[in-house]
Amino acid sequence: MINLELSDEQKALQDLAKQFGQNEMAPKVKHHDETMEYPMDIIKKAHEVGLMNTHIEEKFGGLGLGVLDGCIIAEELSSFCSGMYTALEANGLAQAPLIVAGNDEQKKEFLEPMTQEPLLAAYGVTEPAAGSDVQGIKTTAEKKGNDYIINGAKMWITNASVANWFFVLAYTDKSKGVKGMTGFIVPANSEGLEVGKKEINLGQRCSDTRGISFTNVKVPEKYRLGEEGQGFKIAMTAFDHTRPPVAAGAVGVARAAYQESVKYSTERKTFGVPIAKHQAVSFMIAEMAMNIEAARLMVWKSAFEIDQGRRNTMYAAMAKAFAADMCNKVCTDAVQVHGGYGYSTEYPVEKLYRDSKIFQIYEGTSQIQRLIISKEIFDRR
Repeated sequence: MINLELSDEQKALQDLAKQFGQNEMAPKVKHHDETMEYPMDIIKKAHEVGLMNTHIEEKFGGLGLGVLDGCIIAEELSSFCSGMYTALEANGLAQAPLIVAGNDEQKKEFLEPMTQEPLLAAYGVTEPAAGSDVQGIKTTAEKKGNDYIINGAKMWITNASVANWFFVLAYTDKSKGVKGMTGFIVPANSEGLEVGKKEINLGQRCSDTRGISFTNVKVPEKYRLGEEGQGFKIAMTAFDHTRPPVAAGAVGVARAAYQESVKYSTERKTFGVPIAKHQAVSFMIAEMAMNIEAARLMVWKSAFEIDQGRRNTMYAAMAKAFAADMCNKVCTDAVQVHGGYGYSTEYPVEKLYRDSKIFQIYEGTSQIQRLIISKEIFDRR
């Protein structure tokens, strides 16, 4: 039997996230967007109420929640500010490789402290010349005794300047292609690790996005995740856990744009009636509602599959691609519904429009998601 009803615990999580968004995030959205100030105050409060580290196992102090639980939180928080939520979600992305592939000693050293205080981490895979093409990375890790020496550079790393440690993907054997990649935990205070300037982005402007460079950074062997050559698999497996919540974030942004459009269209009048009475407008809003519902169901399906212990790669890619594209369309239409006012910073849809674009880019572009889907369809027959 199929049951789409949330459990009492999930409803409580949803309500907690909604209340947090209303009370803590909403009053500061404009400030953080305009100043681009990192929302450390929000991070600390989210940690205090239990909205961070939700997927860390209970024995290491976390809540041990499922991916669907994370999606419920993601939709609510992103509906208030996806920039603030990205700062939280980047932490989860960095943690994911440790959760899926780390040993108990690594989890105790790096994950457990994060449940005790609001520490942050970052996922270091993307490079200046290698985004969705992960195989194109150039960062190397050379074995020297009981250590690895890392050299290279990463780009567009969220939480880079506030992270206490990084998950870093590097080549230990370039000749083996993706099977020569290895994952490492790299403390942020490592000698030779430098963080670049904050990038000024189109949207989600309070998110901390920077480049990082590694010059003969020494990392002990005990900080290697899994065996040599398993890094690519670990990094991609992490995406199976994190793409559903990112897609849920897109649903949250779209939902906010839709709600603003409903509100505005019932207040704004042309030709003597609210514009909601005009079919040209009402049909646009009907499309918004329809596609938001479809995206949410795809998100929940992708999360449900992995929570049941089944491989969700195709479903996660489907949810990410559909929700991201849908979010961009909904936010574009929301600006159109608002007309000239939608182009003004005085109305929320302007920010939602700017924030929406990144969902088609980070954690794998919409085109890469389609590549993954097609490979799942044809290569795994």
